[in-house]
Amino acid sequence: MGKLEGKVAFITGAARGQGRSHAVRLAQEGADVIAVDICSQIDSVPYPMATSADLEETVAAVEGLDRRIVAVEADVRDIAALKTAVERGVAELGPVDIILANAGIAPQGTTIDDDQAFRDVVEVNLFGVHNTVKAGVPSMIENGRGGAIVLTSSTQGLSGAGGDGTGATSGYAASKHGVVGLMHTYANWLAQYSIRVNTVHPTGVNTPMVVNDAMQAFLAANPGMGAAMQNLLPVPMIEALDISNAIAWLVSDEARYVTGVTLPVDAGFLAR
Repeated sequence: MGKLEGKVAFITGAARGQGRSHAVRLAQEGADVIAVDICSQIDSVPYPMATSADLEETVAAVEGLDRRIVAVEADVRDIAALKTAVERGVAELGPVDIILANAGIAPQGTTIDDDQAFRDVVEVNLFGVHNTVKAGVPSMIENGRGGAIVLTSSTQGLSGAGGDGTGATSGYAASKHGVVGLMHTYANWLAQYSIRVNTVHPTGVNTPMVVNDAMQAFLAANPGMGAAMQNLLPVPMIEALDISNAIAWLVSDEARYVTGVTLPVDAGFLAR
């Protein structure tokens, strides 16, 4: 029996990358999954975003572990769509026990309007986290058995390294810092319901959000930024599973008294 047997996890950005990895890792521990992803392109994002086919692969991976999954295409900027996704998932799987607000974009290197890039990244990475918790937490409170929430921030949520003044880069750092503020206030609000709230802070992760032509061109054009983003340990990037393993612990009873913390999984980036 896994350490999350009988739990239901609501995960955004679940079609690929970290979100898919989290869904699979929690399913390995016995959780069922409500998986949400936009599965379409945002104009300011210069790399291809996830597709419906990607979300179907997540479904197949979770079902291959003999766990149940409800997958819904929804934009985290749309609170009504998220509430509908949760309602459908709860009807089929049961009340929410775990929320992973993981969906995010990194439009560094975009060629569209700078102000629009700032607005998009903040709306997805910060407002989208707010919407995710707002949509999922009523089920947790009503269920009355506590729960765990992990908000995905970044090393950029604890550091200003690599800033260049553009809307994409500034908006990314601002949004990820903002997620920490949400975590702290949510941890205080939800403690009365035995719901724990933490943030996780990855360094660069080997996913399509980082490993793409647009990001590589951006870093090549800004070599000083690339140098500022190096890890302390001798690895250029970490894997999505490294974050998933940390989250699997954070949402389990093994971390039952861990709340209000910022957990770096960063190969020493923040210790430099």
